Amino acid sequence: MGKGKGKEVFPIRAKLTTPLLFRSKLLCFSFLYLSLSLILSLLYSSSLSPARCLSFLSVSLSSSSSPFLPLPDDNPLFPYPPSYGQHKYSLPSRLPSSSCSSVLEFSEYGEAARDIGELCRNMTLADRGRLRYMEGKGVSFGGNVSFGRRLSYFDRSRGGVAEIPCGFFKEFPISDNNRKAMERCDGVVVVSAILNDHDKVRQPRGLGYHTLANVCFYMFVDDITLKQFVRQNLISLNSKEYTIGVWRIVRVSTEELYESPAMNGVIPKYLVHRLFPNTKLSVWIDAKLQLLVDPLLLLHSLVLREGADMAISRHPFYIHTMEEAVATARWKKWDVKSVREQMESYCENGLRPWSSNKHPYPSDVPDSALILRRHTAATNHFSCLLFNELEGFNPRDQLAFAFVRDRMNPKLRLNMFDEEVFEQVTMEFRHNLKRVDSTSQGKGKGQRRTGGRSHSYGDVFVNDTCCSRCRGYLSVMWG
Repeated sequence: MGKGKGKEVFPIRAKLTTPLLFRSKLLCFSFLYLSLSLILSLLYSSSLSPARCLSFLSVSLSSSSSPFLPLPDDNPLFPYPPSYGQHKYSLPSRLPSSSCSSVLEFSEYGEAARDIGELCRNMTLADRGRLRYMEGKGVSFGGNVSFGRRLSYFDRSRGGVAEIPCGFFKEFPISDNNRKAMERCDGVVVVSAILNDHDKVRQPRGLGYHTLANVCFYMFVDDITLKQFVRQNLISLNSKEYTIGVWRIVRVSTEELYESPAMNGVIPKYLVHRLFPNTKLSVWIDAKLQLLVDPLLLLHSLVLREGADMAISRHPFYIHTMEEAVATARWKKWDVKSVREQMESYCENGLRPWSSNKHPYPSDVPDSALILRRHTAATNHFSCLLFNELEGFNPRDQLAFAFVRDRMNPKLRLNMFDEEVFEQVTMEFRHNLKRVDSTSQGKGKGQRRTGGRSHSYGDVFVNDTCCSRCRGYLSVMWG
């Protein structure tokens, strides 16, 4: 090379490589899923606050040992094993977090406890009504009463019905110790059930000391659920009586009852007045829910103060029974043929769509996961009639609810409170995940509906000549 020539410069070429995180589609999607989950959990956390639509009066008692003070939030009622996961898989609110059109006001806790105690002491058999129940042996627990006969028990006005069928045509298979304990419960009882290991047992929150000392809490379970409790170290089979936190666990030999776990769950749900013959007030709560407010406050505000026999939430999406029937068929919660037969029978015998003529009832469809009752003649009559319909057709209680309510006489004083109140006094959790036989009928999928109403009624009910008995109902509903 000659003098004065510089060295030749070669360009440096950089090789760009994809970051390790994005080389794998699985890692990429996992990272995206985790990010979205964190964002959604933050959004949902605000909607799960139990105080948004509730108004509590401050406690005026200053003594820290007063029985009318609430338990501190950091006082666990049961030491769950870390692996149990009783607080996993909570479901988000179905309502906008900013909406609050109905505020539920609670009385001071001591006042509510004293009022309920006075009611329980002064409530006589005359106040509770003199219903007489049929006795005898039957082919099923409910007696397998025909639809025609069931209709004859709806009208109790002017002493028209002497006795009514109300289950117990077979013995309810529980231990004598539990039966005697249930008879001794003479005030307020909170009842739930877990069958077929469908849910986890959860402790109610917001309880007061007086509630723990005076309110009965009973959880009915079958053998499948009981074995899971043992396996998960919640109870020991060596114990004569089972308790998990506030809940007294009652084993039910369901093989002597119904094949359907859902139908077995209907017994404590609607025949609580017969299982606990001396109680005056009761709260039913589905095991998928966790109670966030003391039951005495709920009973005082939603039943006593409203002058109601029973309080139940209205459905968040549906107001007509037919809407719930179509959803039941579409989600395969029960056999379509059975649902169609039920709706035709009801349409033929007076069931009408909801309208303003049905006031003060704001809807025909409840969310029956939470039921609060004063055990009066009207409430007990309604519960017996509804149980008979559930045995006669299927255990989907929302389908028979309006038919029984509208047809029975004397009428039920019913408080159907807003869904947003229901959302604030309970927290809902996903059912336990289980492998489901796709060919089986009558089993729910454990999913929560997130949509509104549907209008594809024709495919289920009016697609052939057999279903003409509901055409009038549908034409009125459609307007």
